[in-house]
Amino acid sequence: LEEEGISYDQMAVVDLIMKHAPDWRRILNELQRHSMVGIVNSGSSDSTQSYDSLFTHLKAKDFKKMRSWVVNNIDTDASAIFRGIYDRMYDKLKPQSIPQLVLILADYQYKNAFVADHELNVVACMTEIMANVDFA
Repeated sequence: LEEEGISYDQMAVVDLIMKHAPDWRRILNELQRHSMVGIVNSGSSDSTQSYDSLFTHLKAKDFKKMRSWVVNNIDTDASAIFRGIYDRMYDKLKPQSIPQLVLILADYQYKNAFVADHELNVVACMTEIMANVDFA
C-alpha cells in the first residue's frame, strides 16, 4: 500500500487480513478493491451503502443493475450476501414480506452448496426476491 501511495488505517488492514486469512489472494483482491478510492480504512469496508443500492435495484425491479451489483460483489461469499440482505430486511421490506424473504434466502443458501455457478445462483435469488417481495 505504501509503495502504491495508498493511505490506510492499520486496524482496517488487520481486520481485512483476519477476515480472509489464510487466503492471501483474496486478501490482495480485497485490498485492491477497497483502495480504489485511494484509502483503506474501516469505512471502505462498510457495505451498508452497497446493500442500500442493491435494495434500490430490487425495489425498482431493475434486473440489469441488480445483475451488475452481483457481478461487482461476487467475490463476497454468497452466504455472506444472503446474510447481509437478511440483516437489513426490516428497514427495506413491508412486514408481511419478511417471512417470504427468509424462505427465499434459506432456499438459495442451501442450493449454493451444490451449484456450479455461484453468480447464477445469486442472480436467481435476487430475481425471485424482485418478483415475490414487497418493498417499503
